[in-house]
Amino acid sequence: MPIESLNPYSGRVERRFRAFGWAKTARIVAQAHQAFAQWRTTSFDHRARLMRRAAELLRERQQELAELMAREMGKPVTDGRAEAVKCALCCDYYADHAEQFLADEQIKTDAQHSFIAHEPIGIVLAVMPWNFPFWQVVRFAAPALMAGNVGLLKHASNVPQCALALEKIFHDAGFPPATFRTLLVGSEVVEKLIEDDRVRAVTLTGSEPAGAAVAAAAGRQIKKTVLELGGSDAFIVLADADVALAAKTAAQARMINAGQSCIAAKRFIIEKLVLKEFISQMKTHLLAFRTGDPLDPATQYGPLARADLADELTQQVGDSVKQGAKVELYGGQSKPGTALFRPVMLSQVKPGQRAYSEEFFGPVAIILEAKDADDAIRLANDSRFGLGGSIWTRDAARGQALARRVEAGAVFVNSLVKSSPEMPFGGVKKSGYGRELSHLGIREFVNQKSIWVAPNAKPEEKKKVE
Repeated sequence: MPIESLNPYSGRVERRFRAFGWAKTARIVAQAHQAFAQWRTTSFDHRARLMRRAAELLRERQQELAELMAREMGKPVTDGRAEAVKCALCCDYYADHAEQFLADEQIKTDAQHSFIAHEPIGIVLAVMPWNFPFWQVVRFAAPALMAGNVGLLKHASNVPQCALALEKIFHDAGFPPATFRTLLVGSEVVEKLIEDDRVRAVTLTGSEPAGAAVAAAAGRQIKKTVLELGGSDAFIVLADADVALAAKTAAQARMINAGQSCIAAKRFIIEKLVLKEFISQMKTHLLAFRTGDPLDPATQYGPLARADLADELTQQVGDSVKQGAKVELYGGQSKPGTALFRPVMLSQVKPGQRAYSEEFFGPVAIILEAKDADDAIRLANDSRFGLGGSIWTRDAARGQALARRVEAGAVFVNSLVKSSPEMPFGGVKKSGYGRELSHLGIREFVNQKSIWVAPNAKPEEKKKVE
């Protein structure tokens, strides 16, 4: 796949980049490895000063970064500015808390002194996707750099300008250049990078096949990985829910990033008593979303990031309808080969249909009917994915109890699923393993070293030794 900025709204190639050869890539790896030896010795205060400056630059450049996202992958500028600000919050969060999260943990043993030290391990390779081109990277980079590691970014090939802009932010903030570098390389280079002994760990956000390939390559080299893969989040609405609020939020949850989000709600599991009311209200809200030029502040959703993604989504919808699903809201592509995809709603979704089992990475709402709360949980868990989910009920205690039964990395009660620096983020089953964000995220790529100091020897014991 070429490394180029293809504007999905205009269809024009705005910039092309020559991929790095292996010689240049190897030099950058060597420089990063050398930089780590010094960077790991710096104080948390020093790292925090630079990280806070990176946060300032993210806020100062939010409009510029938002326009880059709009041109490279179709995100509306309003959403792009919000993404840049969220990245700044993450940088500030780890600047404020990294030292506390990685402080020595005193352990009571028969030693004079014993504790767990959390120490950096070296180069962390990040293989990142295009859908949140800054947030996905910062939530790895901020904790990794604050822990004393160094980062190499292999970003998606369709967002090279975003990748380079983030590299510039860290460099302008004062981080030594070799501590964070963007590698303009294709996916074929990833395995070779993993095979390099100087690369100590890999984090990937992406598809199941990409995650499986990276995990297999890292496993052969006995290297730690964190994988955040696909999701088909359940949005459960029980009969006692505030249906009006649930339907409005459901439309918002499905339309996040034009539906191109791992934690966008995708499967809407509705108790039978409120099914018709929910469908009617959600349809009204979906129809109200405005599309247009992503550079226009009035635009609420733009095109999908690439035309081939819209083509694939059209095929999934078409196959599901042939298999028995009912179209409640017609949208989709105006013609093949175009990136704009208007919202679609499918009901009467049953096992055996693509809509039942696959992730639909775009604005398609999949409606499932549940007999009762237990049936809703069964449907939610009847998926190979387990990233996020939400439950809607007026009884918060009931919602919390049901949340414990949902097989997912995060479950929100009466709210759409979202990520934030304070809470761990990740999935189970085919949605991956490991955690990003919170104190758990910064501890994924450190050596949790046990240090044990023997009690002082008694005088007679010293004499025996002599």
